[in-house]
Amino acid sequence: MTARSIVMGLVFVALWSSAFATARVIVAHAPPLTALAFRFAISGVLAVALARALGQGWRLTRGQALSVLVFGLCQNAVYLGLNFIALQWVEASLAVIIAATMPLLVAALGWAFKGERISPQAALGLAAGFLGVALIMGTRVSGGADPMGIALCILGALALAVATLTIGGAASGGNVLMVVGLQMLVGAAALAAIAALTEEWHFTPAPAFWAAFIWQIVAPGLAATLIWFRLVGMIGPIRAAAFHFLNPAFGVLVAVALLGERVHGWDILGIAVTMTGILLVQRARIRAAG
Repeated sequence: MTARSIVMGLVFVALWSSAFATARVIVAHAPPLTALAFRFAISGVLAVALARALGQGWRLTRGQALSVLVFGLCQNAVYLGLNFIALQWVEASLAVIIAATMPLLVAALGWAFKGERISPQAALGLAAGFLGVALIMGTRVSGGADPMGIALCILGALALAVATLTIGGAASGGNVLMVVGLQMLVGAAALAAIAALTEEWHFTPAPAFWAAFIWQIVAPGLAATLIWFRLVGMIGPIRAAAFHFLNPAFGVLVAVALLGERVHGWDILGIAVTMTGILLVQRARIRAAG
């Protein structure tokens, strides 16, 4: 990796990790699914407009169209929708750690249901990663963390892992920003429909809400997406995914700095073990890819 790709990877991780702490601010002032639907509607329109300005067309391959539907629903509506709901009761530092296990879940589900081979290094990484998360969740639940909120975070991560394992690289073939923008609009439509049936409107137009809402649109929504695909173009998807092992640490640091959440010794140990597990799994993928 070059110094430029390392910097880009670190910036991506910082932007991605900030989504959970800012989401917790948002759901303190507005209904979670309604707020998320508005966020994706705005982000989607901006992404599609930018894609058109860059010369990307509406014509999608069959794989891209499937990606728009599956990831629009599983990632934007289910994964993030469940996390936004959970963040009403669960601290952002815990939610981001559970979400960061997605590479572990993809590897485990691939082995369990698709017969994919796992190297000894990857197996050790899976064991370490899940052990670290279990350690953190055990201490948090004993400390009063909401079990339902934790369950929603886990279900969200599983939904995204299943979608990733099922679709894989079907979205390849150009028009990347257009595909992402349409995925956002699919998610916005699904979330808006569910919110209309399940949520009561309430809104506190505080400066903290607007700052968090705008940040989510600009930073995790658009900037992180552009950086990610530029990074993938530079070093490839498998090497780029190796940066995910930093997500737990960055996410917790943002939650501590922005929300004042407390982190205890067992949390630090669990985060270190989880990061090690994710790194081992990702390095095994890089080695397998040659």
